[in-house]
Amino acid sequence: MAPMTRSRAQPDGTPGPLAAEYYAQRASVGLIVSEGTQPSDGGQGYLTTPGIYTSAHVEGWRKVTSGVHEKGGRIFIQLMHVGRISHPDNKRDGGQAVAPSAIAPGVPMFTATGMQDIPAPRALSTQEVIALIDEFRHAARSAIEAGADGVEVHGANGYLVQQFLAPSANVRTDEYGGSLENRARFAIEVVKAVAAEIGAERTAIRFSPGNTMSGIDEGPEGPALYHYLVAELDRLGLAYVHLMHLGDEKLLADIRRLWNHALVLNRPGRPRDRIGADIEAGVADLEAYGQGILANPDFVERIRRDAHLNEADPATFYGGGAQGYTDYDALAEDRA
Repeated sequence: MAPMTRSRAQPDGTPGPLAAEYYAQRASVGLIVSEGTQPSDGGQGYLTTPGIYTSAHVEGWRKVTSGVHEKGGRIFIQLMHVGRISHPDNKRDGGQAVAPSAIAPGVPMFTATGMQDIPAPRALSTQEVIALIDEFRHAARSAIEAGADGVEVHGANGYLVQQFLAPSANVRTDEYGGSLENRARFAIEVVKAVAAEIGAERTAIRFSPGNTMSGIDEGPEGPALYHYLVAELDRLGLAYVHLMHLGDEKLLADIRRLWNHALVLNRPGRPRDRIGADIEAGVADLEAYGQGILANPDFVERIRRDAHLNEADPATFYGGGAQGYTDYDALAEDRA
């Protein structure tokens, strides 16, 4: 199950009872990657997203992980620091967003008072970058205390880790900017810190090479950057790399060759008749699905039986209560 923001946490960032029900309903998929979960107040960008850095967060997530484990599933909590993709109105601390450089993404975002332009972030000092790495370390430890089987670092979709990778968001002149090796440094150091804290076998990372969301442009060096990054991470023995694949088949083949551990592949919009094709072809070890599992708690069983799939309702993706969250029919209920 691919990570999907659902914006239904309690005001302090603690997952509530509905979250525990939602994830437990989908445990039969095998491995769940949770919605993006901030490692600190400063990492929040959207309304009512969960955190994993306080004792209350740990207790809330423990109910989630217990429910998944009772149903035989496994769950990795995705650590997501949004960096510049934030608005003060959405943050618990009301503060200015931080990022590699003081460059606004040039896109609006939803707030409690409607859509607003995202303001320019404050550029992190070198010492603050190092402190942020410790935030990921603490969040990873908190996730394991909450019963998670591991954590996935969110290095995709235009958030903080990818902001460091992209020249359009990173014009730093210290050791975290400039050359592709320097721009990859933050991602590598975060993963190393997390792996040192909880074990490489419980540590993973997600990338979206070539993604242009929220003003991200990795430039002509993009493929070379991922060649370097994946080769460096390969040495660490991580649980997996998770790719949101956006169509560069040559880069995908290069990553498959460079990466000697489990590769999880998410192809947005993959047609039903292509389910399993990447595994059969040896392109990936696992395939990740988002909306299909969101709308079908028993997704795997429906595929086995060649049963029809519920359609996801986009109007209920973000925020709200049980509707569009825990009320999708399972196959047995549907047949009854």
